[in-house]
Amino acid sequence: MIDYIFSNDFFRNIDAMIYTCGYENCEPGHSYGPILRNGYLIHYVLSGEGIYKTRGKLFRLKKGDAFLICPDELIYYEADKYHPWSYTWIGMQGIKIKGYLKRTSLLEQLVVHYGQDKQLIQYHEKMSEADKLPQNRDLIMNSILYEYLFYLANKFPNKQYSINEKKSDYVEEALQYIEEHYCDPIRIEDVANHLNINRSYLHRIFKSFTNVSVQSYLLDYRIRQSCILLRDTTMSIRVIAHSVSYDDPLYFSRIFHQKMGMSPSEYRKSNQINKK
Repeated sequence: MIDYIFSNDFFRNIDAMIYTCGYENCEPGHSYGPILRNGYLIHYVLSGEGIYKTRGKLFRLKKGDAFLICPDELIYYEADKYHPWSYTWIGMQGIKIKGYLKRTSLLEQLVVHYGQDKQLIQYHEKMSEADKLPQNRDLIMNSILYEYLFYLANKFPNKQYSINEKKSDYVEEALQYIEEHYCDPIRIEDVANHLNINRSYLHRIFKSFTNVSVQSYLLDYRIRQSCILLRDTTMSIRVIAHSVSYDDPLYFSRIFHQKMGMSPSEYRKSNQINKK
């Protein structure tokens, strides 16, 4: 049995990360499981035949088929005794992997047919080749992963992927963008451009999910961050204003007073007293 495996540090990218990939040429009857895995793995059958069992189902697979293993689900697979399979696999982890896979039919069907799709096969090959790089392998592996997921979502789309789920994804990305860029002078147009959607559309779906406008949320988020700085640091009001994207500390103080009912200095003094 020839076995090759690559792995890297998943914690370098908590959103999406290839944590393992490899190739195996199985002996007749070679089996794996029953076992639980802690990530999502896609196996692609290069040759031969075998079976895959999970969720009370049995799949008989052959060359050109691919099957998905989901985390914390009991699985078992076995090579045919007369025509044992060889396969490659890609293992993925991260808080966004499930959401990405929801865009495909894989989570429900568990099995798809690659057939002679050279592009899909090349992604498996590229990941093996990337292991030969002397450094920064995680960067190229992540690059390939996102391309691979994009291709899967287009090749095997989830036709039941609802409009509301797509809207939810936009809102989640908008929230994340704001949290990452609130200290910059971003505008609503910047958020919409980042999502590649119309500003008015962003406004409608954001308010439908959060009950506030994007502008209000951005303002409130900046004020909340400034409150943290006022409570927990000794930085000047000017520096704090700059830290939440306000060049003019007087304007920042007016906005702060409107939202909090007191000036930044009064807020800081009040919280210092409360801490004693």
